[in-house]
Amino acid sequence: MGPVRDYTIESLDTGLRLMRLFLTHDALTVSEAAALLDIGRSTAHRVLSTLEGRGFAVRDASGRGYCAGPELVRLGRPAGFGTAVRERVGAVLDDAVRRTGETVQSVALIGDRVLVTDGRESAHAVRVVLERGRSRPAHATAGGKLLLSWMTTEQIRALYPRERLEEVTPRTHGSRSALLAELAEIRDRGCAFGRGESVPGVYTVAVPLTGSTWRDRLALTACAPADRGDDTALSRRAGELRQSAALPDPAGQRPADRS
Repeated sequence: MGPVRDYTIESLDTGLRLMRLFLTHDALTVSEAAALLDIGRSTAHRVLSTLEGRGFAVRDASGRGYCAGPELVRLGRPAGFGTAVRERVGAVLDDAVRRTGETVQSVALIGDRVLVTDGRESAHAVRVVLERGRSRPAHATAGGKLLLSWMTTEQIRALYPRERLEEVTPRTHGSRSALLAELAEIRDRGCAFGRGESVPGVYTVAVPLTGSTWRDRLALTACAPADRGDDTALSRRAGELRQSAALPDPAGQRPADRS
């Protein structure tokens, strides 16, 4: 950890040490953070709450612990968002943009938001711009809804304690009940569709990519302007994305085998 100098700001040092824990831990409760840092539970709670307020930590699906937030992911690339995952997913993205001809992205669920971890941009003159590192409300995106569909109803209710949800566009689900109904359909269908719910005029399809923990659980999406995003096109791209997602990784193991 290096020498502790006289001018160390104790509260800042505690916050930095706590953030370092997310490099090796999927999630932390207040008690676990306090024990690992040898600090009081009240101090751990205040620091975690401060990190949550700034986007460096988010509540996990159970509501009892915290995991790395989108700001920390963008800055520090915690375990699962680093070089190894990018290399494993890179070949899938290359194949997916070739098959679909549209902008493709790998996305991860961080709390109630979805983060674009990587992607490839379409060669079309009119195309969806790749927004690597951008986060959006999960319930308003195809990739976010797909990842949310892997949660239980109880976990969804903990993640969204209020019935009313943010309406990003007029097409966004405005209620938790409507979201839960669509998540049930996504589980049956095995893919998720987005029709202008996050960005007007952008139509998206998402399929599972890989992962057994939040650190490497990803969705693979293809995004296109509305005039290339009718139901037939979305269904066709879902099949194309599944073919790309089934590519073997460098270890010889298919991504779907780890989910």
